Amino acid sequence: QVRLVESGGGSVQAGGSLRLSCTASGSRFASYAMGWFRQAPGKEREEVACISRSGALKNYVDSVKGRFTISRDNALNTLYLQMNSLKPEDTAMYYCAASLGGYSRSGSCERPGYWGQGTQVTVSS
Repeated sequence: QVRLVESGGGSVQAGGSLRLSCTASGSRFASYAMGWFRQAPGKEREEVACISRSGALKNYVDSVKGRFTISRDNALNTLYLQMNSLKPEDTAMYYCAASLGGYSRSGSCERPGYWGQGTQVTVSS
């Protein structure tokens, strides 16, 4: 089991940047593919990005490609999401999750099983 804690959310103007962090407790962080997900009010949760266990493979939802970068530091048990050129439509609660099913062939994090509590990102126009 792994416990996840997100940080780094906040309020920014359109065009600004934020860096989210997700710190994991436990000794098995490196054995999980990890993902960032988001959910806006009234909308379904969507997977924003997924990264393989080693960090060599990454995939993004089309709406954030070229603007967001997912990365991880297994020595520090930490997952990151660098968000640049933020848009109002990026406003959501952002969650990190550990994938029980691993990094799929399509680049998604299958069966996210452990979740953080979320961090709010608000982008104003």
